Order: sequence, then C-alpha cells, then structure tokens
Amino acid sequence: MGASADITTGRREILRQASVALGGRPVVLYEVVDGGTLLPREASDPDWTRQPPDIDLYSTLERWKIALPTGSKWVGCRVWRDGPWVVAPVRSRPPAPPPGGRERRSRERLTLELAGLALGMGDRRETVDPSSVRGPQPDPRAELQSLPAMIVHEASNPLAGARAGLQLAMETIARAADLPAERRSELLEELGFVIHDIDRAVEILRAVQDRARGAFARYERFDAVRVVRSCLALESLLLRDRGLALRFDTPMDSLYLRGDPNELFDLLVNLIRNAADASAGRPGPVEVRFDQEGDRLRLVVRDYGTGIRPEDLARIFEPGFTTKEFGKGTGMGLVRVREVAQQKFGGDVTVESAVGQGTTFLVRLPIPPQRSSQPSMLRPVLLES
Repeated sequence: MGASADITTGRREILRQASVALGGRPVVLYEVVDGGTLLPREASDPDWTRQPPDIDLYSTLERWKIALPTGSKWVGCRVWRDGPWVVAPVRSRPPAPPPGGRERRSRERLTLELAGLALGMGDRRETVDPSSVRGPQPDPRAELQSLPAMIVHEASNPLAGARAGLQLAMETIARAADLPAERRSELLEELGFVIHDIDRAVEILRAVQDRARGAFARYERFDAVRVVRSCLALESLLLRDRGLALRFDTPMDSLYLRGDPNELFDLLVNLIRNAADASAGRPGPVEVRFDQEGDRLRLVVRDYGTGIRPEDLARIFEPGFTTKEFGKGTGMGLVRVREVAQQKFGGDVTVESAVGQGTTFLVRLPIPPQRSSQPSMLRPVLLES
C-alpha cells in the first residue's frame, strides 16, 4: 500500500512540476485501454482525473499516422484555456534527435516530452515480483500489441533522419552551379528513388503495425482507407513475387467505419489472393478500387484471369466449394468474404465473371455517420517533432 502511494505521489509530482513550467496549466496522464479507450490516470490537479477534459487523442495521433497500442501512456495539456492540445508519449528512452539537428518542437511540447520521459523511467524502475502481487495481472495481449508499435517507432526514427539527410543533399545538388545540368538531373533522380524506397519501407512498417493491432477482435471507429492501404502494402509484396502487379485507385483520403478493422483486412486479403490465383500465368494486373456510392462504400477487386464458369458462379460462396486444383484451395475464402460483408458490416458482395476474361468482385458496405469535417476550437493537435 505504501509503495503504491509513493508511486502515485511521484507521478503527481512530475506532473505538478511540468504544470509549473507551463505557467500553471493542468497536465494530465492518460492510458490507452482495450478498444482504444482513453482513461485519465493521474494529473497535476487531482480533480482533473475525476472530471477529465474533452480530448480525442486517437484522432490527434491518427493525423500523424501514430498508433495507439493498448497500455501506452500519454501526457497532455492545453496550449491555452479552451485552446488546442499538445501531447507527448510516456517512454523510458529519449527520442531520436530532430532531423538535421534543428529543433522544431515548441516549449510546451519539450516540457511534456521531458515529463513523459521522467514518468517512463520511473515506471521502468518499478520491479515488483508478480508472485507477490494480488489481483489482476497485466494482460500479455497488451504487451504483444504494443511490441510492433515499439519496433516501428525505433525503425522509423533512423529512416526519418536518413530521409531528411537525403533531402538536404538534393537541395545542395540542385544549387550546385559547377555540376553539368545532365549530371545534376541524374543525381537528383537517383536520390529521389532512394527517398521513394525509404517511404515504401516506412509504409510497410506501418502496415505490419496495423496488422498486429488488428490481431485481436475489437469494435471501434476506424479509417477504412488506411486499413485498405495497409493491406495492399503487404499483399503487393506477395503478388510481386508471383510476377503480378497490384494496382490501387481511390479518390478518398479517409472514411470511417465502425467494427473490427481486422475483419475488413481479412476480407480484402481473401479477395486479392483469390484474384492472384485466378491470374496465374497471365500478364494482367489485379486491380483494387475503393470509392463511395451514395451512403455506401464500394470495394472492387478485379482480375484478368481465367474467369468462372456460369455453372460454378452460383456455388462460389458455398462452404467447401472450390474450382482450384486439389490441395490448393479450401473453399472457405469467399465464404469468409461474404460473412464479413454481410454479418460484420451489414453489407453485401456480388460477382461478375466471364470465362477467359476475368472476374470482378464488388463489396458494398453501409457508411455510418461521419464526424464533422469543420474545424473546432477544441480540436486537439500534436506538434511535429
């Protein structure tokens, strides 16, 4: 009991000192629990944990492509009364230095970074024998979910530094008057390819992180466009090994559904791999289109493969039915697609096919009410590090 009180007192003192450094503005410690719910755990003013302020941390970090793994902790405060929020993660190791050594974080952000580091190092020093602790033990699933986010964070920092260095080199080369124009153009093009590869590596890292976050069933509001992009980032690698191109087209930057993002991920994986199997030995690409039609999302997956015979078309959603060779199909992939579309999201799936020309699957999912896109004075922001 005494140790727990000491830990609470220590955390509150760190938050109190951060509050003093920020001119008395309250500083709150949050923790992410199952389902992405944000709970206040401690504050510089104890009353704030009983009446937490209105902060949508998930949307704040989503704009910066930062995940919220269960168990992660964050410190935050308002820049001014009723103004935007500044947040920083609780971590046990200092973050990587800013690209190029140029500090762009605000005084408020740096103060919260130091507070988060102090809290994280304090948590790391807490060594308690689990056998001596009564009550609920930490959920190992939470640790498993947070591991990919940690790996992505550690790998993304040096990649971001490398990218910034390459951009600086490109700016220098572009201004180099002593280089022949043709040689300058060649160098810039080659460095541009390297930056593209770095961006691709970061995209794949985030896709792995998104996939890991979706490994456990949950019900939440999620960005369907991001889930689709994450899926395609991984599946394109598999199709490339099979000599197939994966093309994606969407006019949307984001659109939110409610449910389990992992279900949508699995639906698309099954459709893409089914299209890839049908395209074996053919040059045509697999095409994915994601757009909006009225109050529904349209997910279209098209291949230019062997097509489906008319007598088989009515049976493709039957459990166990497959047109693939023995040992190469279970007959459950399209069953899973229909189950997710109809039972998980209240939508439907249809198919059109012509022998020798290819097949098109169309999934329609109802769109729930979207949050207003109008800016709000209370909209939280995360300042770039």
